[in-house]
Amino acid sequence: MSSEGKKIVVLGANSFSGQDFVDLLLDRPEFDVVGVSRSPERSALFLKYKDRKAVSRYRYAQMDMNRDMTALLHLMDDVRPGYIVNFAAQSEVGPSWEHPEHWFETNTVALATMINHLRRQDYVRRYLHISSPEVYGNCVGVIREDAHLNPSTPYAASKAAADMLLSTFQKQFGFPVLTIRATNVYGARQQLFKIIPRSTIYLKLGRRIELHGGGKAVKSYIHIRDVSRGELAVLEHGRIGQLYHLSPDSGVAVRDVVRSICTRIGQDFERVTTVVAERPGQDAAYVIDSTLARSELGWLSRVTMDEGVAEVVAWVKDNWESISAQPLDYIHKP
Repeated sequence: MSSEGKKIVVLGANSFSGQDFVDLLLDRPEFDVVGVSRSPERSALFLKYKDRKAVSRYRYAQMDMNRDMTALLHLMDDVRPGYIVNFAAQSEVGPSWEHPEHWFETNTVALATMINHLRRQDYVRRYLHISSPEVYGNCVGVIREDAHLNPSTPYAASKAAADMLLSTFQKQFGFPVLTIRATNVYGARQQLFKIIPRSTIYLKLGRRIELHGGGKAVKSYIHIRDVSRGELAVLEHGRIGQLYHLSPDSGVAVRDVVRSICTRIGQDFERVTTVVAERPGQDAAYVIDSTLARSELGWLSRVTMDEGVAEVVAWVKDNWESISAQPLDYIHKP
């Protein structure tokens, strides 16, 4: 690999998934990493790599794909990264009904501008795109990488459009895209409004946990480090143009995850939860097949649900003073 090939730009590096991927990259001394996100770099509470004594091979640039595209493209051309990984997206499902144009602006239109520039450059060897199984709609049965797209929310539709756009650039121009669809990631440092950290926080605050639709929806929870390992394996060894799923062996109902948190903390599940209406467009299940990544790349999920939940509970407990001062609800930023 040439010196250019050791340079990686991680878009959305300030996100939960992006920061863990950056931390994993910094375990590899051959990589120089540039992280880009639209918000100021966060604290060690939410960025795992901040716990390292030295991050000299990492630099951060605050840029918004919608407002700073010219500067972002100049940065790309200056760095000349061999690898680009894109986590940047408007990613919340429910709020996408309120302003769907914001989701398409970031997830599709800005992406089109960036890719149309990058496909003309000679430095991009591999571009890893982070998609979502939401594009399939209701994932019932065995959902493999060739399943039809059937999005049921504006967020999912914007991601499906992005995936199709990238596929056309790969077919027409040979743009070196690889795509990941991973199931429900979780772990320490996740956004506090997500169900696992939120449930832990609510139990400590004495607040009731709302279960949309009774928490019957089946999710495939997978620890963030397992996903990051899979993403790096695909980036380095995956087949150009190929889509890879990353998922555990089976799914679990949301209510059962919340029940396990209650048990760990010593709270009665029935007493601390309440059933509320299901969200619009909520699919009944997200269970996808990850045989391809397992057979081609030797990838396996390693962190058990019990281990992962214990990690989140410990993170909340150990950082309670800082966490209790944070907003607990999703705040939309266009």
